[in-house]
Amino acid sequence: MKHILIVEDELAISMVLGAYLEKEGFAVSYAYNGQEALEKLDEAVPALVLLDVMMPHMDGWEVLAHIRKKSACPVIMLTALSDTDQKLKGFDTGADDYITKPFVAEEVIARVQAVLRRSPQYQAEEDVTYYGNLKINNLSHQIFLNGIEVPFTPRDLSVLLFLAENPNQTFTRDQLLDHVWGRDYDGSDRAVDLAIKRIRKSLNGWDAEYGEIKTLRGLGYQFYIQEKK
Repeated sequence: MKHILIVEDELAISMVLGAYLEKEGFAVSYAYNGQEALEKLDEAVPALVLLDVMMPHMDGWEVLAHIRKKSACPVIMLTALSDTDQKLKGFDTGADDYITKPFVAEEVIARVQAVLRRSPQYQAEEDVTYYGNLKINNLSHQIFLNGIEVPFTPRDLSVLLFLAENPNQTFTRDQLLDHVWGRDYDGSDRAVDLAIKRIRKSLNGWDAEYGEIKTLRGLGYQFYIQEKK
């Protein structure tokens, strides 16, 4: 059963949305301000967050920014604001969809289901790995940082996926050339260094608290992740 977190300071709206979601078979929890939402998210990452923009103490944009530092779970913004700039702000900050109040509850349900259908990790959870704000979909071979897909060339993606499949293991340039470029490759091993450089640039913003692409001088490279305590 997929879990939806509703973050909305208006009780009546929360209860209506919750009733419709539960009718569709979702498990629902509630938060009525930004701080409470972050506490709930620390306890468990939901399948999706319905997040109101206008809330006291901490607005929805701040909450969304906190979410994207740690999680790639889908977020749909709920707001009475309707201008294009606000919508663009939501998408630029990592929102997956945007619904303007007043809305029909059935429409919200349809949008929730549509966003979840676009999120393969919730269809095949075992095929997705999270490293803080970095998400790797092992089924579709997609990489997401702060909820936004990161584009890679096929070769760089192959290097990253190979390293990620073998976390905390060190591979020399020659080993990476064999595994990714193939044994018939007759170019320079500098190709590995350049690929790693591009990958690091693309992953700029990955929270170092969770991991990094590490260089071990004289040994090689590894997809280093922090051991959970």
